[in-house]
Amino acid sequence: MSRFTTEQRDILSASLTLSTAVGVFAIAFGVLSVSAGASVAQTCALSLLTFTGASQFSAVGVIAGGGSPSAAVGGALMLAARNAIYGLAVAPHMKGSLGKRLVTAHFVIDETTAMMSAQNDPERRRFAFWWTAIPLFVLWNLGTLVGALLGNSLDASAFGLDVAFSAGFVAMLAPHLARRRGRQAAALGAVICLVLIPFVPVGLPILASGLAIFIGVRPDEERR
Repeated sequence: MSRFTTEQRDILSASLTLSTAVGVFAIAFGVLSVSAGASVAQTCALSLLTFTGASQFSAVGVIAGGGSPSAAVGGALMLAARNAIYGLAVAPHMKGSLGKRLVTAHFVIDETTAMMSAQNDPERRRFAFWWTAIPLFVLWNLGTLVGALLGNSLDASAFGLDVAFSAGFVAMLAPHLARRRGRQAAALGAVICLVLIPFVPVGLPILASGLAIFIGVRPDEERR
């Protein structure tokens, strides 16, 4: 890592820690998916082509509960809608051709957006995005494969795999709360969610709270 700056090494350390936690959680997804009736190939294809954990868990959870494919897809799409909000926030910081932007869009998820928005320099933002996206994608898919191969032989909750995803989100939150705009975004997101809960269907308040991310990715952000 000698060719990296101190800031870049910090980003790499955080991204590898996060990716490892998410990769462990992917094992639980692989186990659940095969238990729900999917084949190993179908399970791995879902991680390769969808690459958004919450939506994947939602889809296989609905199928496992006896729901229809249309219900599974509908729930997954609703959860994935938050990535469109993230995309609007990420787009101004990503340059390149239409093809490159389409590839980039596949990696716009909670973790890459959080790591990117934790930086206040355009170059470091792009570095954080891609150096989170690549190890995360690799370990998520490796974890999925391992879990799918293990199938019903592993109880994910018995090994604590079911909490790895939540632990990863807690780890992502810390650097944002260290900055003023991060705290503002967190507070605004919480307010949006709480205000909407009595009036809109389940799930939509959390999606709407994602709009608060625009506070955290404004340019020329101060550390405090």
